[in-house]
Amino acid sequence: MDLSTLNLTALWDTVLAWSPKIVAALIVLMIGFWIVNMITKVMGNSMAKSGLDEDLVPFLKSLVSVLLKVLVVLTAAGVVGIEITAFAALLAGAGLAIGAAMSGTLSHFAAGVMVLIFKPYRVGDLVDIQGVVGHVEEIQVFNTVINSLDNKKVIMPNGIATSGIMTNLSANGKLRVDLNVAMPYEEDFDKVKKIIAGALANVSSKLPDEPTIEIEKFDESNVLIAVRPYATDETYWDVYFNSYKEIKKAFGAAGIDVAYPTRKIKNI
Repeated sequence: MDLSTLNLTALWDTVLAWSPKIVAALIVLMIGFWIVNMITKVMGNSMAKSGLDEDLVPFLKSLVSVLLKVLVVLTAAGVVGIEITAFAALLAGAGLAIGAAMSGTLSHFAAGVMVLIFKPYRVGDLVDIQGVVGHVEEIQVFNTVINSLDNKKVIMPNGIATSGIMTNLSANGKLRVDLNVAMPYEEDFDKVKKIIAGALANVSSKLPDEPTIEIEKFDESNVLIAVRPYATDETYWDVYFNSYKEIKKAFGAAGIDVAYPTRKIKNI
């Protein structure tokens, strides 16, 4: 028997010896990950029903999922025949290098912990973070998930989310809706102010706070009036659009024309 045949025989014997272990390890991984997903799902439902802070639920689910999956991988390694102690030592030895390579990821984890402790924003809040405006859906171990107002799911690393100015639009319980209405110069402001106030009274989604209705500035062809009703973060756009609609309707009923630029042409 030549050398190549001996090598192939030895290789085949090795494959036969390791195949059951490798197949068993793969089965452990598949079943283990499935069990982990089931555990985290049940745990999440239980935490939600227990009244635990909704900010903590996705964070803890994500953290537990990572830890349990690491245990599954260690178990699969043991099934293959790798000594767990040696494997742990290998992980520890590689830990420094991995930690240096994942320093950014670890900073995202630390930022997530800080968000949960100091609560600059919470799940459900309307926020403006790094130019993304939307509602916070989840605060995960490494990321904050935001549903933007234009219906996009934005996954932002926690370290980036906390590295700049964070505007929590829900924190004060109400938002000011900034509107501008043009009034012709020949109209009486007090009269127009009453008409606008009456129009805003028909906007049922606005808050009962007294709206601001004052002259903001004088333009080339009209008087610009600042109209400032209040709304919640959920009713903001309803108040915005319905206010303009009711003001336009009231102006039409009162015979007030919306101002528009005019230009006189002189004959030479």
